[in-house]
Amino acid sequence: PINTSYRYLEEELVYLLDNADAEVLFFHGALGERVAKVLDRLPTLREIVQVDDGSPHVDGALRYEDLISTNEPAERISRAEDGLYMLYTGGTTGMPKGVMYDVGAFTSGLMLGHAFRGVPVPETAESALENVRKIHEMGNAPVALTACPLMHGTGLWLGAFVTFNMGGTHVSMEGASFDAHQLWRTTQRERVTDIVIVGDAFAKPMLRALEEAEARGEPYDISSVKMMISSGVMWTSAVKQALLERNEMALIDIMGSSEGAMGQNITTRELAPGTAKFKLSDAAKVFTEDDREVEPGSGEVGMIAHTGVVPLGYYKDPEKSARTFRTVNGVRYAFPGDFATVEADGSITLLGRGSACINSGGEKIFPEEVEEAVKLHPAVYDCLVVGVPDEKFGEAVTAVASLRRDQSASEAEILANSRGQLASYKLPKRILLVDVVRRAPNGKADYAW
Repeated sequence: PINTSYRYLEEELVYLLDNADAEVLFFHGALGERVAKVLDRLPTLREIVQVDDGSPHVDGALRYEDLISTNEPAERISRAEDGLYMLYTGGTTGMPKGVMYDVGAFTSGLMLGHAFRGVPVPETAESALENVRKIHEMGNAPVALTACPLMHGTGLWLGAFVTFNMGGTHVSMEGASFDAHQLWRTTQRERVTDIVIVGDAFAKPMLRALEEAEARGEPYDISSVKMMISSGVMWTSAVKQALLERNEMALIDIMGSSEGAMGQNITTRELAPGTAKFKLSDAAKVFTEDDREVEPGSGEVGMIAHTGVVPLGYYKDPEKSARTFRTVNGVRYAFPGDFATVEADGSITLLGRGSACINSGGEKIFPEEVEEAVKLHPAVYDCLVVGVPDEKFGEAVTAVASLRRDQSASEAEILANSRGQLASYKLPKRILLVDVVRRAPNGKADYAW
């Protein structure tokens, strides 16, 4: 089984289903029109199965409910640890790729969540089962709500898989778009303990919903929440602090991707929050272009790599696999493409994804660094930064920003506020103001837009 995005249009859908050699497609009826348009372009697709949601039936589609009611369950399949597990990336910086994992090693990586429940990380299936018993006896079983879509690794792995592997309960929300008020109502009703998000793209609307409920004199009861986990997008310190003021919990900011996790930042009321500051895991390092380890405090920029649970490769893409999964000094690493500097204390400052890097006048500029500087203006709600063709600089740093409700700021005012945060060559040449900065459903940047 592989994941696909309910937001994909015809060309994206054809690409993914063809690339994955898909034979059967399950879909909700609401997506039927889109599915019908691509069927004649996918000769390997043997069956389509429609889940009824009241929408018109697609010709030739099997009905999911009929299949369930007229067939016995399949026999349980015993899975080998060296079997294949695959998840398609969201395609933030290119076409989606199928990331292949050894299912045994991948499952062992998911067991790291046990450490946050007062039990040791299990090394065998038997010890995992014993841990689940202990977790329930201690009253630490998670009730996890995933705010982001389950079609992406952050939601599926951190929200569902990790929770199920601790014998916990997973709570999902209805609707194809994010509703922060619904999230807090669901949290209050189900006594949710863990919430999985994707950085400020989710945390900011959640904070605004809390403020609106407080202004109505009907604050949400979020006292059940013990942990909030994020991965994939910047989660700024100001937003973390505002959430902590409303509830005592642990905020876990994970630096990771579909190719694996590399570090984390844990913030509580006692531990000061930080933006883009991470402690590397024991399995991660930062390497220069010539495969030297970056010296702490040197100011050098390197690419983050991690060993341990490393993917087998990308499905049907040996060239990309060879570039991303490499052996350095006899150790196999994954290089997802994120750049960082290593501070004197050994922590790292994340700069951004190299494939989105802007080359302006020969200088390398990471969009995320500029985005965070622009968002420091109190009126700015969200921002994305791209390089646009420029005769003088090759690429000109260009920001697209949206403002907070009932606030205003000019391009010149926002730019002036950014001057003290960035070197002059990193400053945007233009800041374009829009009503809404569009992002992918998982909260990640939509740079193509």
